[in-house]
Amino acid sequence: MRRLALVLALTAAGASVAAVTSDQQVFRGRLDTVPVYTTVTDKAGRLVTDLTREDFQVFDNGKVQQITAFDNTPQPIRLIVMLDVSGSMAPNLRLMQIACDQLFKHLRPDDLVKIGTFGNDITIAPTFTNDVAILRASVPTSISPVAPTPLYRALDQAQSAFADVQGRRVVLVLSDGVDSRSFTFKERLMTVVEIIDRAQREDIMMYGIGLRGAATLGSGGFDASVSAELPRLAADTGGGFYEILPRDDLGAAFAKVADELHRQYLIGFVAPAADGKVHKLEVKMNKPDLKPRARKTYQAPKG
Repeated sequence: MRRLALVLALTAAGASVAAVTSDQQVFRGRLDTVPVYTTVTDKAGRLVTDLTREDFQVFDNGKVQQITAFDNTPQPIRLIVMLDVSGSMAPNLRLMQIACDQLFKHLRPDDLVKIGTFGNDITIAPTFTNDVAILRASVPTSISPVAPTPLYRALDQAQSAFADVQGRRVVLVLSDGVDSRSFTFKERLMTVVEIIDRAQREDIMMYGIGLRGAATLGSGGFDASVSAELPRLAADTGGGFYEILPRDDLGAAFAKVADELHRQYLIGFVAPAADGKVHKLEVKMNKPDLKPRARKTYQAPKG
């Protein structure tokens, strides 16, 4: 009933709902309806899932907006999992495989996933699926000890792999190192700013899991650029970042991401201006003990 209520609310605002598959409909507002997926946690970092529309405020360029649609039922996700298969990840191959298995167990029947890898090459499965056997077959079984870490090119290609897919689009990246900054004459050097800008324009949420290897423990953790860039990618796109120590459960981190994605709030408002510009977006709570996490900008429609 709540999903039906959302559809009716969007229709009343002049919205439309488009089917991605024959039996699954996802949020797709008209051009001037802005969807905002929001995660809410309490002071202890626990998910809060029983809030109402009245608990939220949405601001566009600092001005409060009327919330025209609201839903807190589990929303289907379109997820691309990008796995780092650079040389330093070789000792973690088995952990990666187990973690992916945990993620697959937490998928809902209406979720669709692609698996990608980046190392000597960047590969992404051609089609989305929820067939666990197919997903397991896409998880790497070996890692070259000399492979680089083309992190940003991999994330750029992951964004392209969504093509015309509608609904909530999410990239989950697992990595233990910095972008290798390598490029050829055929491939332009990518930057973290470009990745974030594109994700914000195309409404793609990014989650990062940083795997700290034993070799980095003595130096206090990740290289500084990793500890800054993966969390930044997540924060600016409304996702989350988790740093995993050797003693931590990587599989639990993957499962936590899936659980969080299924328990986000979907908030909609009508863009106040069709100027084609990037607008600052902010979600606030009427309960001071709660912390929302959502994307920070959106690009308004033009004309």
